[in-house]
Amino acid sequence: MKKLLLLTSGGDCPGLNGVIRAVVKAAEHDGNWQVYGSRRAYCGVLEKPNDIIHLTSEVVAGIHVRGGTILETVNKGNPTAFPAEIAGEQVFIDRSDELISTIKQLGFDAVINIGGDGSHRVSQHLFEHGLNIVGVPKTIDNDLYGTDYTIGFQTAVDTATEAIDRLIPTAQSHNRVIVTEVMGRDAGWICLHSAIAAGAEVALIPEIPYDIEAIKAKLTSRFDKGHGFANIVISEGAKPIAGGIVSKQSNERGYENPVLGGIAEQLASQIRVALDLDVRVTVLGHIQRGGTPNAFDRVLAAEFGVQAFELVKQGQFGFIPVSKDGEIKPISLKEATSEYRVIPLEHSLITSARAMGMCLGE
Repeated sequence: MKKLLLLTSGGDCPGLNGVIRAVVKAAEHDGNWQVYGSRRAYCGVLEKPNDIIHLTSEVVAGIHVRGGTILETVNKGNPTAFPAEIAGEQVFIDRSDELISTIKQLGFDAVINIGGDGSHRVSQHLFEHGLNIVGVPKTIDNDLYGTDYTIGFQTAVDTATEAIDRLIPTAQSHNRVIVTEVMGRDAGWICLHSAIAAGAEVALIPEIPYDIEAIKAKLTSRFDKGHGFANIVISEGAKPIAGGIVSKQSNERGYENPVLGGIAEQLASQIRVALDLDVRVTVLGHIQRGGTPNAFDRVLAAEFGVQAFELVKQGQFGFIPVSKDGEIKPISLKEATSEYRVIPLEHSLITSARAMGMCLGE
């Protein structure tokens, strides 16, 4: 009987449990594999004693409808730069060789890592250093190259859209402008999808630095026509033409990414000063990461999980299943991490938004 190690790494999102369940069920149906889970990404392997659990059909029964991950996850446990304390000094050390050696000593024949762009850069590194590893694409940001959709994205869009839908009547009742800040880091997929779905007047994405004058003109025109309210959706990674991303440096050891947030409040202040309008800000934050995955993400999680297991069976390590043009197919981890997936300026989403009169800050 062969042994497969499964883990979730990086930020959480709806649909992770669906992948875990699909891998376990596919492995049990095959009959030649046992599946185990490393808790808190690679930490479960590196900790002494190891924190690894046996995953059976009884353990994963019904988990596909739950948000989060039963294996837990971390975004500051990169084995290539693992936080440690040596002689009283806080340092980062490369524990890749130790990790790979431990996985092999524990008798695992392969690893499936469910992660996003950063997680799979680690997957590629470990593959190059001799680990039999396969990836699964997940992230609400939808920014992993080579796939049309990642697990968690569609549910995050549903969550953001529902929130904006709820904000529209309160904006209308109080004759207000409401600015809703959504996640997405340096890609505007959540912002533009939810803005179009909810019928927002303005959508500001990282791919198009915005001009405050264009936003002022859009709002002035709208209010002059008798529409006494407006909804703006802005991505956390959006930035003005003459400025930069609003962020702060993380003080969490092992987490190097800047913490984004605050651009909505900055924009709201500018609008208040320039137009003397009543403006409110709503920051959705981690609400977009939680909750029950929608049907799309449940199906995608099942497909990705099954295909990842098939790649393991076939010995196609260093690959990741992706969704492309309606089909699930494998590409290399190297290709999947070769670029950062932003919205192309010629994308139909941008064209459609412009055609409907939505202001993109241009």
